[in-house]
Amino acid sequence: MVTRTHKQSAGVLIFRRTERGLEFLLAHPGGPIFRRRDAGAWTIPKGEIEPGEEPLAAAKRELLEETGFSVEGPFLPLGAVKQKNGKTVHAWACEASVDPRMLTSTKFSMQWPPRSGAFPEFPEVDRAEYFDFETARAKLNAAQFELVERLVALLG
Repeated sequence: MVTRTHKQSAGVLIFRRTERGLEFLLAHPGGPIFRRRDAGAWTIPKGEIEPGEEPLAAAKRELLEETGFSVEGPFLPLGAVKQKNGKTVHAWACEASVDPRMLTSTKFSMQWPPRSGAFPEFPEVDRAEYFDFETARAKLNAAQFELVERLVALLG
């Protein structure tokens, strides 16, 4: 019998307060698979926790790698959610106002088109944007929207 281990990820949900209310910074995955996907495809900036790495340290590292943004905190723990694919995402929130137009992301390569033998590079995140609560509900990966709801409850 083979034991399957599900990956653990960590991320930071950046939020800001505006005259219209709370807004949440979400990231759109780069690459050809997500190019035309919008509703339910966005995510909080997150990534895999390395062996021996503290989850909050991983969350901050992944935020920097995927967006180029570094935030000082304080970091509000939002707990973890389990996605449909079995991956657990640990998250923290941080109030900050970063400019999504300044996004810089690390790149990955994948064979594209399939079976072509070509391995072009793509950004891990191709864009980031602030969204209000209802728009975030439509854009965000369904399991991760619970993190937004937890943050709103925490802020009262």
